Amino acid sequence: MRHVRAVAVFGVVLIALTGARGSGGGSCDGSSSSGSSSSSSGGSSTGGSDTDNNGSDNNGSSSSGGGSVPGGSGSNSAMRDIRIDTCKYDAAAQKLVARLTVTNDGSLDHTYDAAVQFKGAAGSGTPEVMAFLDDLAVPANGTKTTDVTAPYSGTQNGSEYTQCVVTKAKSTMS
Repeated sequence: MRHVRAVAVFGVVLIALTGARGSGGGSCDGSSSSGSSSSSSGGSSTGGSDTDNNGSDNNGSSSSGGGSVPGGSGSNSAMRDIRIDTCKYDAAAQKLVARLTVTNDGSLDHTYDAAVQFKGAAGSGTPEVMAFLDDLAVPANGTKTTDVTAPYSGTQNGSEYTQCVVTKAKSTMS
């Protein structure tokens, strides 16, 4: 009976980790981003790209790679359409920045809205900060990359923020 239960738990965890097409979160693990171009919505764009694998980019900001987290069931395809490529602190602008890639696999144009939450390590007491994506139009069978930003008022150069996740997302036909 224990063996069956362990296999069932493993199966649920495996499905949870691999079942999503997109990404709802990224972590600050020091990997570099793809350096893709971006258009800004809901905040200012940093326009920079990572140049090395140690988590820093051209303006001295810390950066993170994206991860794959379940994006929701079939009823919320907008969550699955949004991938977080990087989460970082932009020292020049004193903002937290999440670079998002939104993929519309449908046959109709869609407009996307989303909320991104910057978080610290569990139990660290780091206040959560929100950034918002508003009205990003993505054509049918198209992809757009954009940055969303939130003001940073901390004192640790953004290092206390270890991950960011998409907490809400919706799309409407354009």
